[in-house]
Amino acid sequence: MRFAAVFPVAALFVATAAAQDAQLVEQAKRRWAESPHGQMLERILPPTFELHQLPERRSRGARLLIRYCVQCHNLPNPAMHHPAKWPAIFERMVVRMRGRGNLGELMRDLMAGVEAPGVGEAGAILAYLQKHGQRPLDPKKYPAVDRPEGQSFKLACQQCHVLPDPRRHTASEWPAVVARMEKNMEWMNRVVGNRPEADEPQLKIEEINAFLIKYARKG
Repeated sequence: MRFAAVFPVAALFVATAAAQDAQLVEQAKRRWAESPHGQMLERILPPTFELHQLPERRSRGARLLIRYCVQCHNLPNPAMHHPAKWPAIFERMVVRMRGRGNLGELMRDLMAGVEAPGVGEAGAILAYLQKHGQRPLDPKKYPAVDRPEGQSFKLACQQCHVLPDPRRHTASEWPAVVARMEKNMEWMNRVVGNRPEADEPQLKIEEINAFLIKYARKG
């Protein structure tokens, strides 16, 4: 009887936390819509990464990431960068949340009403980002990356981040990840107004998937 009473309370807590996180995201989007700089904020990161995709979704690091990072842009994926790169990027973001940065007066205007994390909170967010950051591929373990079978994968992925270790995901997980990355690349091209050139190498999604699935984590 005692345990039965605990489980409904725990479930209610989880549901409440999820609702609060979703509300933070919606509040940020409303702020962008009302701000003269809304389009600039919305275009910082692609909108393809969802709350439920965060690793260790209920951890303190994940919840703090949602609380502070969605104030200024769409939800960041910790795998956007590898662990060694996150500290400098995150420090730059904290400076901006405090109203300082490379845009001077405009930065203070952009960050009006934005809350910056305290020292302990910032440490927890950075630790979370580094823990779940991209694991770089070791070319010594995957010599095939420099062969024809790995060229589409190499060409596509290294445009935005280090080449990911194929064992980060299972064979069944990779196609959805690749599809999300394809949407990200299309989104970024629209942002900067790029147009495909006739002589550009074409990315072959089926080849990227074939490489990753072949060397994916088992199970």
